[in-house]
Amino acid sequence: EVQLVESGGGLVQPGGSLKLSCAASGLTFGGYEMNWVRQAPGKGPEWVSRITKDSRSTNYADFVKGRFSISRDNAKNTLYLQMNSLKPEDTAIYYCNAVQSRNYWGQGTQVTVSS
Repeated sequence: EVQLVESGGGLVQPGGSLKLSCAASGLTFGGYEMNWVRQAPGKGPEWVSRITKDSRSTNYADFVKGRFSISRDNAKNTLYLQMNSLKPEDTAIYYCNAVQSRNYWGQGTQVTVSS
């Protein structure tokens, strides 16, 4: 059974930082392109960032460029998202997504940015 388990979310003040993790099991993690996607209350899903299987290429949505950094450790089957300079509008549930011939999703982790 494929499992993607996000962690690291929480409540943080504006300007603060969080590092999200996504632990993968039941799949050959290194064979999957990975994404972070978020969904804010009352809004549709927003793609945040993407990393290739070998970490050689990363992409970011304009609204997180320069603030967020995606990385992965294929030896640990784990995806990361370092989030800096957080803003209230970053408040959302953050999901990791594994893409190959099939898509897999985690259950999400809540990030709340508020003073």
